[in-house]
Amino acid sequence: MKTKKKRAKTCMKKPFRTSIIAKSYQWILKPILFRFDAHTIHDFMTAFGAHLGKHKRLRTFTSSLFYFEDASLNQTILGIDFKNPIGLSAGFDYRAQLTEILPSIGMGFGTVGTISNKPYEGNTKPMLGRLPKSKSLLVNKGFKNDGIDALIKQHYGKTFSIPIGLSLGKTNQKELMTQDEAVQDVVEAFQKAVQANLPFSYFELNISCPNLIGNLSFYPPENLKQLLTALEAAQIKKPVFVKMPITETNEAIRAMLEVIKQFPFVKGVIFGNLWKDRASSDFDSEEIKIATKGNFSGKPTSNRSNELIALAYKEFGARFVIIGCGGVFTAEDAYKKIRLGASLVQMITGMVYQGPQIVGEINRGLVALLKQDGLETISDAVGVDVPVLR
Repeated sequence: MKTKKKRAKTCMKKPFRTSIIAKSYQWILKPILFRFDAHTIHDFMTAFGAHLGKHKRLRTFTSSLFYFEDASLNQTILGIDFKNPIGLSAGFDYRAQLTEILPSIGMGFGTVGTISNKPYEGNTKPMLGRLPKSKSLLVNKGFKNDGIDALIKQHYGKTFSIPIGLSLGKTNQKELMTQDEAVQDVVEAFQKAVQANLPFSYFELNISCPNLIGNLSFYPPENLKQLLTALEAAQIKKPVFVKMPITETNEAIRAMLEVIKQFPFVKGVIFGNLWKDRASSDFDSEEIKIATKGNFSGKPTSNRSNELIALAYKEFGARFVIIGCGGVFTAEDAYKKIRLGASLVQMITGMVYQGPQIVGEINRGLVALLKQDGLETISDAVGVDVPVLR
């Protein structure tokens, strides 16, 4: 184990173009975008990103503005090559439109979805909201998506230039489902994806969305075991990561991990999903008073996400690859998750508030942090602050 160092904030000189893009986003574009409904802007920006991704010249131009690469950030994990550890979390590209543009803004990987067996139009509006002072987004989409059949048709015959994962979860529908029906619904979605031989590098099993209708849950160990036993029979050959809650106690998380580790097809876990506690001191008191129905991403998730990354790495690090997600706005935020045990890091909210150049800024900052700590590669930093129990 490498010794943890006290670290001053990393001094990173941004390239001139990055500084201009960042300032333009903060002072001009974001104030304009934030005058409009969050969901409207989300749809506009994802459609715009999809348009950029369809044209080689636009992808090349985008890369010239945002792309950063350094060999010290390369990793091969579960046989998958990642050029850097920063990726897009599930929940943003729920219509799988951005797979061609993500490499151009510097993402090392990305996840589309969450996709369900049947389509769902989304929860009652508003489905998205902003809490700028809290550096958070209010989320209440409830697995809004076009369904697995539409996704299969959309991606038939495609290839991706970076690892892209597919997040799958239970169909969110107003009709009551039994626990057995919910399990079958998830299994059918996986079976369709497996049989279609889609070009995704890995799957995510999202069991932790807090915005679904009904009281069904895969958190109790017996329910989780039932789901994973049924999925095991689907013979999923690609790595599966389980998207975990951050709202449960340490004891509950341990119990879930004890179940998950019994299933070899599950290769890792993701910490984690949205935050629910509106009494948290991480929120601005005036913003949280007027927040509508839903749960929260961004900075309010950061501390609990980090605690659970460390717990999982310490007690299960020899078994699972861990992906960190929640409250990543800077290179230091990402590096903390990595030093606590995350091999990869996902983000959404930081990009919304900071701008698309933040991906390159974080990767550039990670290189500087590695050099500051005397480490050669990003893999060398994984878990250095947490001893693994063998």
